[in-house]
Amino acid sequence: MKVHHSIETFDLNSPVAVTMGTFDGVHLGHREILSQLTQTAQQAKLPSVVLTFFPHPRMVLEPQHPIQLLNTIDERIDILRQCQVDHVIVHPFTQEFSQLTPSQYIEDILIQKIQAQKIIIGYDHRFGKNREADIRTLLSYQEKYPLDIVEIPAQLLNSVAVSSTKARQALLQGEVARAHQFLGYPYMLSGQVVSGKGLGKTIGYPTANLQISESYKLIPARGIYIVESTIFGKKTYGITSIGTNPTVGGNTQTIETYLLDFSENLYGQSIQISFLEKIRDEKKFDSLEQLYQAIHQDEQIARNYISKNV
Repeated sequence: MKVHHSIETFDLNSPVAVTMGTFDGVHLGHREILSQLTQTAQQAKLPSVVLTFFPHPRMVLEPQHPIQLLNTIDERIDILRQCQVDHVIVHPFTQEFSQLTPSQYIEDILIQKIQAQKIIIGYDHRFGKNREADIRTLLSYQEKYPLDIVEIPAQLLNSVAVSSTKARQALLQGEVARAHQFLGYPYMLSGQVVSGKGLGKTIGYPTANLQISESYKLIPARGIYIVESTIFGKKTYGITSIGTNPTVGGNTQTIETYLLDFSENLYGQSIQISFLEKIRDEKKFDSLEQLYQAIHQDEQIARNYISKNV
């Protein structure tokens, strides 16, 4: 898959099959659209193209209402790569771009620059200035251009009753297994391992403190979770705590992972953790001994889950 970082750098210079959207999460509903795209492209012997945007339009148009995203842009590209797409255009979304009229979007972008011959679009997708255009707008251009519009009907998408909003809500409630059902893969966090306070080591549970650089990335609800990761090429499981360490008077949220049967130094390494199941809510204990006992119980729950499910 080839990645193009703006429409201007897309120079395939041949007809294509294209779909467009933000695709945050690349969830199961998105996968249905992408499956239709690749099938249509293969049948017509055309390259398949996904036109997506970053930043998310709401980050530009409604900065006063911050949105938390399911994927970083790198994660979104990686997932799209798994969907067997030939080309992904990640176009910078700006105020200027948001002012494109439907005719400018269709004629200047889709037809002239991308050379769309087949357009795959969901029945409810909207685009152009003030989101005033929809599939009926596209269909009206078939009188002027040799466009083939492939509509993804409501019943097809609704059969996979999924949305990015539903996945976000599940994660904000700590329901990571439910989010997995919506997304089709375990929710992930990626970041660099940085030095923490070292409390875990003092009670026999050293942790990797994960720093997420993208402020827009959604962090699941506070709690204790079973996670998996691939470190130095090996599948590794662990327990992740998202919270403020209330037992020791912490007031800053951290993401700390105790990796099972793992002892190597990860400081400075970039790792990714995927959430499998929630164990419990964050809790303030009366002593470090009680905290140790709770973590020990968390470990037993995690090992039992792993032995039965992976």
